[in-house]
Amino acid sequence: MVIPDLRELRRLTRPSRPPAWPLALGAAIGVALSARGLLAGRTTLPRDAVATVNGVAIRAADYERAVADVGADRRDRAVGEALRRRVLDRLVEEELLVQHGLALGLARSDRRVRAELTAAVIGSILAAPGEEPSDDEVAVFYAEHAELFRGPGRVRVEQIFFGAARADEAVRARHRLDAGESFAAVRAGGDPEPVPVPEAALPPARLVDYLGPTAARTALELSPGQVGGPVRSGWGHHLVHVVAREEAATPPLAAVREEVHAELRRRDGDRRLRRYLDELRAAAEVVVAEEAR
Repeated sequence: MVIPDLRELRRLTRPSRPPAWPLALGAAIGVALSARGLLAGRTTLPRDAVATVNGVAIRAADYERAVADVGADRRDRAVGEALRRRVLDRLVEEELLVQHGLALGLARSDRRVRAELTAAVIGSILAAPGEEPSDDEVAVFYAEHAELFRGPGRVRVEQIFFGAARADEAVRARHRLDAGESFAAVRAGGDPEPVPVPEAALPPARLVDYLGPTAARTALELSPGQVGGPVRSGWGHHLVHVVAREEAATPPLAAVREEVHAELRRRDGDRRLRRYLDELRAAAEVVVAEEAR
């Protein structure tokens, strides 16, 4: 496996918006514009390149891809020679800025650049084709790890809600419930729910939509018939009653085969990345301070 060259890393880490790097932009652009004369000079180029910038090739494939991107943004999709030349000039200028940024040491001193470069290298490793798991491997993995693909289960709840200013009433309501009053009777003294909870069993993610994360977490920890709270949320105070639970069910392999396949591919990628990092570390000189070991 080969670490991508500078052009590949530049392509992979091209930001969606211009980075606020402290580059001498005017100087770099000026150098780039002067490079146009070099491009027209018909110097010897690598066979698969349309230009070189300080010895770094701008590959024809990258150039044609950039031209196609420009054409896709145009209503008539026509890209004439003048526009193609501007695209090439932009790639030259971009390469000059990348080289200038590397010369300034941004790959070492700028944390965002380091993070993007690291992500680009990791992405290139994981993008390399790995071994496709066989049907037998998928079946064996599912049999050994079926719990990974089990559904979240569902909970049916009801609540008594009090507004943010009625904390004391929420506590008194809890005392009434503990004393044996029915949930329906105590509920009559509550406030309208900000988002009424439906009379149906809901998965945890949907329960959060109706109760908020804290009250939903409380409900998920209760058994049927139990009451939790009062719990404070951004809306107010909740007393939650679990009416019923539907335990998580394990789906058949046929229903989750694609998920099992994807998990095997992910694990294979993790192994390849770990192996690659171990190889890099073995080939490097790494010295660690005694106190940091």
